[in-house]
Amino acid sequence: MILNKHLLTCILTFWCFFSLFAQEDNKKKEEIPNIIAVDSISEVKEAIDPLRPAKAAFYSALLPGLGQAYNKKYWKIPIVWGAIGTGIYFYVKNDKEYNRYRDAYKSRLAGFTNDEFYFDSNGKLTNPRVTTDGLIRGQEFYRRNKQVALLVTIGLYALNIIDANVDAHLMQFNVDENLSLAPHYEFNEFDASSNLGLTLNFKF
Repeated sequence: MILNKHLLTCILTFWCFFSLFAQEDNKKKEEIPNIIAVDSISEVKEAIDPLRPAKAAFYSALLPGLGQAYNKKYWKIPIVWGAIGTGIYFYVKNDKEYNRYRDAYKSRLAGFTNDEFYFDSNGKLTNPRVTTDGLIRGQEFYRRNKQVALLVTIGLYALNIIDANVDAHLMQFNVDENLSLAPHYEFNEFDASSNLGLTLNFKF
């Protein structure tokens, strides 16, 4: 009889334990959702292309403005063409003037007096409008202007390449809310002073 009581007590105890474990398992199953909802606000980011800046620079070196088109900054193309075109225009203009003065100077050295600077506004042959020394000074003036125009054009061409490269870098720069740098102000209660600083927040 005592043995039956002990056996009955053990069976009831095991049954209580099993019931508790079964309830815990059911609770865990209820906590796990059957459907995982995807946040509709989440944004899919484009993968970073490390070769994009090099491509933009190469295209701009190949044809000015092409790198800006690759970066989809179409409004910059007329500016690039206008700047480089202006430099080329002044180079060609000064080169023509330099050639005029040089040809007249060579003609004077050869003993001729029929160059364009000898004729007046009516086309008559009179005293030279520009002396030989004036021809030398004119050549130096236009040669210097031509060199300056060439340097400016090369500089604008290089600036076009740099602009395309930097634009391509900045287009892939991380500026979302997960990475932020903000000024920080805190009142120190111990010595009644204020602390200033910068706070860098990075969210994974």
